[in-house]
Amino acid sequence: MPRGPRLGAPGVLHHVMVRGIEGRRLFRDDLDRQEFMRRLGEVVTGANLTIYAWALLPNHTHLLLRTSALPLARAMRSLLTGYAGAFNRRHRRGGHLFQNRYKSIVVEEEPYVLELVRYIHLNPLRAGVVRDLAGLTRYPYCGHAGLLGRGLPPWQTATEVLRRFGDRTRAARAKYQAFVAAGVALGRRPELQGGGLVRSLGGWEAVRELRRGRERYAGDERILGGTAFVEALRQEMEARDGMVAGPPTLDAIIREVCRATSIAREVVRGTGRPRGVSRAREGIAYLWTGVAGQSGRVLARALGVSPQAIHSAAGRGAMHRVEWLEMWEKLT
Repeated sequence: MPRGPRLGAPGVLHHVMVRGIEGRRLFRDDLDRQEFMRRLGEVVTGANLTIYAWALLPNHTHLLLRTSALPLARAMRSLLTGYAGAFNRRHRRGGHLFQNRYKSIVVEEEPYVLELVRYIHLNPLRAGVVRDLAGLTRYPYCGHAGLLGRGLPPWQTATEVLRRFGDRTRAARAKYQAFVAAGVALGRRPELQGGGLVRSLGGWEAVRELRRGRERYAGDERILGGTAFVEALRQEMEARDGMVAGPPTLDAIIREVCRATSIAREVVRGTGRPRGVSRAREGIAYLWTGVAGQSGRVLARALGVSPQAIHSAAGRGAMHRVEWLEMWEKLT
């Protein structure tokens, strides 16, 4: 069995899932889908990602990708923030588009890479977006057609998948097509639908929460891999354990936002609104509730304002999320 890759290092395989907030549509028409694909292509090129499989569904998206030297979080932030802004402008709406940021499963390459390629590419059929396998072959918003030689996007790899079915392209495509067809009867494959091991939020702190012994690691649905792969992750986490900082505290968030906005810490507390304090409060509220996922009531008590004021401030902060997320990266 191949050795598991180092998390956070180049070459890690991820199954990434992005969902619309409250199950809402991410794509209202083909122009939206084409805009997402255009931005995905830019991110793939800029971050040197390798895309093995992908599928755009009405309210969610799947990607199977391999990272390079650049962090996955940076690439996904660029993709999702850019697309959400374009979507909101085009449809004249405001607020969040995505459910949280995204999920990612760190995947052991063998034997899961082909299973995930098939699972992801069958999503439009399972969701009723296409009626049958013939329709899936013609569906332009999924990587299946590209692997069969029909409209392969320049940012999707075909050779990395097809070589696993043979050296001759035509024969490999036929075997791949038969492999996908055989997967229809397997259904929704819940064993391939876990959460992310190292997420965009939490990082290694999320891994540390799993430290309940090897059995708990091996049975956790957030890890897609066998015993040796899981053990490699455990050893990697323990090697980094002393180097990984915990999540930012509320005090650290307030201190950093006040420093960046040139607002005195004592001024940001209370109901007054001196010049610039609203911007500082929106950053604190967004990072604490929207990114860290912590209680708005706790923050309201700390700042001496109402929970409703925190909710409103976080909403304003979300509209400037790129700036605040850059600050979050410095804190973490």
